[in-house]
Amino acid sequence: MTAIAMAEQERRQTVTVLFIDIVGFTSLVDDLDCAVVRALQRDYFATVCEVVRAGGGVIEKYVGDAVMAVFGTGSPGFGPEAAASAVRVGLSVQEALRGQLLAGRFAVRTRVGLATGDVIVDVAAAREFGHGMVSGSVVSTAARLQAYAPHDTVVVCASTQAVTDELIAYQELPPVRVAGKPYPLDLWRALQPQRVPAGVGQLCGVGAE
Repeated sequence: MTAIAMAEQERRQTVTVLFIDIVGFTSLVDDLDCAVVRALQRDYFATVCEVVRAGGGVIEKYVGDAVMAVFGTGSPGFGPEAAASAVRVGLSVQEALRGQLLAGRFAVRTRVGLATGDVIVDVAAAREFGHGMVSGSVVSTAARLQAYAPHDTVVVCASTQAVTDELIAYQELPPVRVAGKPYPLDLWRALQPQRVPAGVGQLCGVGAE
């Protein structure tokens, strides 16, 4: 592929990246038969994928029990609504999983981390060189925030909070030091949507009160 062709299918833009994983997944599956693990993952991924797609996000990758999704890459582009949709999806996924028995046996708890920033987007999501749909430091930031999130919460970076402040109610948490970052990261816990457009964010019962 020529440099010109590559440039035509890639662009720089702002997105919101969401990471979600299951709390204690390694210990949960340690003694399970691989077929049971597969059934658990299938139910979990199906639930996450349904909510992400309903909220306008794109699943970027699955890694073990982690799911990475991207918001703001579509034709409307990025804006407060795209970032708020990502936050609402995080809340909706946790609501959807609450009380659900994956593989008919296992109740799980999750952590969700979101970060907003500039990335290079591969429009065609080409995988020839083993790369994914988006590239940028915001991806690792979202993954780190997810790892530091309290159980059953959705936490966001300062940039996400700033752009969605009128759409989502937040609780400020103490800053956290994460591996690879030279300074503490401001952290906000998403509580609930403050204003939800008709037909958006109502999946799984999440809405403004």
